[in-house]
Amino acid sequence: MEAKSDRAAWLKGGDACCNLPPRDVDRPWRLVLLGAPGVGKGTQAELISERLGTCHLSTGDVFRAARTLGEAERSPALTEALECMRQGRLVSDETVLEMVRERTKCLRCQGGFLLDGFPRTVAQAGALDELLDSQALELDAVLSYELPIAQIVARLSGRRTCSQCKAVYHVEARPPQTEGLCDQCGGALFQREDDRPESVKVRMETYEQSTAPLADYFRQKGLLVSIEANGTPEEIFDRTLAALREHAVS
Repeated sequence: MEAKSDRAAWLKGGDACCNLPPRDVDRPWRLVLLGAPGVGKGTQAELISERLGTCHLSTGDVFRAARTLGEAERSPALTEALECMRQGRLVSDETVLEMVRERTKCLRCQGGFLLDGFPRTVAQAGALDELLDSQALELDAVLSYELPIAQIVARLSGRRTCSQCKAVYHVEARPPQTEGLCDQCGGALFQREDDRPESVKVRMETYEQSTAPLADYFRQKGLLVSIEANGTPEEIFDRTLAALREHAVS
């Protein structure tokens, strides 16, 4: 798994080259991932990337990597995005699109791609369509992982984070060996403010309101594939693969 996070071309953009070895795949899947926080989308992205050879392209990873770059190493789009984030402003659709456009060759990866974190708005989705069209590429599907809000609240409100090493536990699914203490460093575990039930509910309602138009956009284009995100990661992956294959022949 570790090697898959080292995607120089996506993280750095420009003339950087991908340092992941090319893989032979049955077919290159070109996908977009949708899913609320806590739904398990990140785990599924890892499984899809590992087993289908699809390159996981996360805009969040780009933002995190950009903070470690010197000013001379940042592209204009990254510089603008980081300044917006520093000031607490939303990064504009135009800036995010330019950031993706700087990495167009990653969209042409022979193993396909798995876009995570982009698009977030209908405007970004339309711009992605135009960008892919300019590269003679098409999306195969938009995977939307779905779970009732009550279950997401239970998942997130049960999380506990180590105050020292930041390891994450869950009071039911992954409890520490000693209650309240981290297995790795012995640090005290705490519940993050945004993991409290009332905060999670607000986050989920905001996510649903902002994502509904985007889901409708892809549904109208016949690309949206809804997947029940209940069960083990393996069960959800099997469900994902079956849904993808069914969609491909429909």
